[in-house]
Amino acid sequence: MTAPIAREELASQVRRRLGARTRTAAATTVTADGITTAVIGAPEHADFEIGSISKGVTGLLYTDALSRGEVSSETTLGDLLPLGDSDLKTVTLASIAVHSSGLPSLPPAAQPLRGTLRLWRSGTNPYGETVDQLLEQARSVTLGSPRPRYSNLGFQLLGHAVASAAGSTYPDILRQRITEPLGLSTMHAPSSAAELRPSSVVGVSRSGRTMEPWTGAGIAPAGGIRSSIGDMARLARALLDGTAPGVTALDPVTTFTGPAVRIGAGWLTLSARSREITWHNGGTGGFRSWMGLDREAGTAVVVLAARSVSVDRHGFAMLADLTP
Repeated sequence: MTAPIAREELASQVRRRLGARTRTAAATTVTADGITTAVIGAPEHADFEIGSISKGVTGLLYTDALSRGEVSSETTLGDLLPLGDSDLKTVTLASIAVHSSGLPSLPPAAQPLRGTLRLWRSGTNPYGETVDQLLEQARSVTLGSPRPRYSNLGFQLLGHAVASAAGSTYPDILRQRITEPLGLSTMHAPSSAAELRPSSVVGVSRSGRTMEPWTGAGIAPAGGIRSSIGDMARLARALLDGTAPGVTALDPVTTFTGPAVRIGAGWLTLSARSREITWHNGGTGGFRSWMGLDREAGTAVVVLAARSVSVDRHGFAMLADLTP
């Protein structure tokens, strides 16, 4: 159990780093000596949008499916999803997992510019598609050259393809293969705002305007998961000790944006202050998140903020502080 003084020290650090305008936030540190969590402005069990850290979770589900023999490095989207004669039917899951499939960030049919404008003007959720609507949009996508390119669409399709291989849905395999085995009672992927829980945190923009929650069955594998900081701490511990399903997703298999950054199944690895850090960040309309692990030192940090201001540098600095 975390010592109260340690928790207060962490809470003070979060307030100092994120500033007074970020009224709701949470952080955890994980070391060999234990786990410390702190939450400001919300109950301890409150769940936050973790944004694109969802891609890291989907990476775990993908490598877990590989270990189960449900998919292989040669499995394509067309093997698992009803994509018709679309170019996308030949894209391998392996190429998506390292963001080198040639898929765009989003399908043009989703009208991402219009969605972004609505987000800026009124805080509207730009990602409310069902899985069927996502697949309809994907069928019209023109595939680009297979080069490193960060793709939300890719991880949306990867998650739903892995679920299809298991004869399931993404929320169900998330529950069956990640949250239940690891005891993550608050982590979930709501398909609509109606599925939010009473403890779900409401996010705000940089200026403090309330933002709609980013819910939707389509976006779930790429950015639709919510979690409390306690569950993020438990996930970090399981990743460090190797008990998390699909933990080999953390292992880099190729370079991403130049030789300094490598990528596994969604997870990035880079050198920071002479340490190898495995990490992912996230951003939604009203939230920012960062999760990082120093696997050699056996330490981790997660920072969640209910305000759309980056927390990346704070996460890297806090993780560095854990290692002498």
